[in-house]
Amino acid sequence: MIMERGKPLLSPVDPSFIWFSLFLVLILNMLIGLGNYFWTPDLLAMSLVFWSVHQPRRVGIGAAFVFGLLMDVHESALLGQNALAYTLLCFGALSIHRRLLWFPVHQQSIQVLPLFALAALTEWITRLFVGQALFNWGLLLAPLIQAVLWPVLSTLLLIPQRRDRSSVLNRTL
Repeated sequence: MIMERGKPLLSPVDPSFIWFSLFLVLILNMLIGLGNYFWTPDLLAMSLVFWSVHQPRRVGIGAAFVFGLLMDVHESALLGQNALAYTLLCFGALSIHRRLLWFPVHQQSIQVLPLFALAALTEWITRLFVGQALFNWGLLLAPLIQAVLWPVLSTLLLIPQRRDRSSVLNRTL
């Protein structure tokens, strides 16, 4: 892949930062989910998609399944409901990760919107089979909020990988 002129080169990501950020977002997602509003963004799903796109060999479908089971236990939901949604979400992210990285961050948010909508639809359908769900048009609001927050999350998670410009300019070849 040819780098665009003026686009900064990213440093390799530390694996401990990946897992720390995922566990931090898991805890944050558990705290946000206490209100259990239908429009709250699923920050864990967003982080799983981000790391599946940027580090597909480190974070994948297995990690999504485990984090989904942790969310199922926390929400006292049908066991496997979030695991299925997160697994499908990461599969979709892994299938488009090469194409997605060609676009700027604000255009990436448009491309991940169908993935977030698919995850919300999967959760709603599994709740429907159990008899717990009623359709509400507000369910479509959470994927939109997640797509709007995608550039913010991408910028925050890429901060440790950005190189310091002064160290690059002053280094010897």
